[in-house]
Amino acid sequence: MTGSANGGGRPGSRKLGIPHRTLRTTGVGSLPKPPALLEARERARRGEVAQEELRRLEREATEAWIRFQEAIGIDVPVHGEMERGDMATYFAELLDGFAISGPVRSYGNRYYRKPIVVGPVRRVRPLALESWREAQALTDRPVKAILTGPYTMCDWSFDEYYPDRRSLTLALAEALHEEALELEAAGAQFIQIDEPAVSTRPEEIDLAIEALGRVTRGLKAHTVSHVCYGHWEEVLPALLELPVDQLDLEMANGDYALLDLLRRYPLSKEIGLGVIDVHSHRIESVEEVKRGIYRALEFLPPERVYVDPDCGLKTRTEEEAKRKLEVMVRAVQEVRRELGLA
Repeated sequence: MTGSANGGGRPGSRKLGIPHRTLRTTGVGSLPKPPALLEARERARRGEVAQEELRRLEREATEAWIRFQEAIGIDVPVHGEMERGDMATYFAELLDGFAISGPVRSYGNRYYRKPIVVGPVRRVRPLALESWREAQALTDRPVKAILTGPYTMCDWSFDEYYPDRRSLTLALAEALHEEALELEAAGAQFIQIDEPAVSTRPEEIDLAIEALGRVTRGLKAHTVSHVCYGHWEEVLPALLELPVDQLDLEMANGDYALLDLLRRYPLSKEIGLGVIDVHSHRIESVEEVKRGIYRALEFLPPERVYVDPDCGLKTRTEEEAKRKLEVMVRAVQEVRRELGLA
């Protein structure tokens, strides 16, 4: 089982710290990319922009989002994934054993290039380590390192090599475990393993639990798994057995109905409370976010609640994402004051 590491520091001259210990605010992952970066990425695919220029724009966008999160008071910022196009394809391109297909539909009018497993999966280079290091060097607050989980990587890929889904999933788990160990050694205090596919195939929840356990085994960093949009009634209470310190769950999109399900079970984990609907252009009010927080606090202590958006905000405009995050932080600040937690 993993442990918590909310204090401490990282290699270097600065000591990392979290401003608040109750109702901590954080992000989930992706943030909107500036138009200049999106254009440069398309031109880079055509060979019209050098990779060095693309990386420069990624670093500039990362720094801008870190500065914004600091300015509004996010306790555990995210780097925003400026270097990633898709959460599965990005890692597949860095792992040995994958080829990449042409675009396939994900949902709505969104497409991604589906990974194809063509050989043994191995980690031969860092995956998220360098982008995390660059982001962490920009702030004294602990930046959350984010990986796509082994079960989701398997579920979102074509497999032309392994004999079954379990073999592929566990191979991916070993590769991601190596990355997690290096992230922790580099000073990452929070490591999030995204597993959105876990809630869509209840019949394979035991495999997802086994694989995630291989990723997190031996880690002392605070581990999180983000799960969203699925058959909650069918995966609970097994979902609560995922071997991480915190479950990060979408709530706002479902009008917090998931909270009513969670009340039925004893909860030993911390909960990441999604209070921002990332699929809506509407900007939530401070009062409605506060109502969601208070619903969670009816049965969860504030020190075990992290407040964040439902998922990554990359599908929103930059202005929408910023306004939503500002509302979220203001709501948390008001709840802290009202409860005497500030």
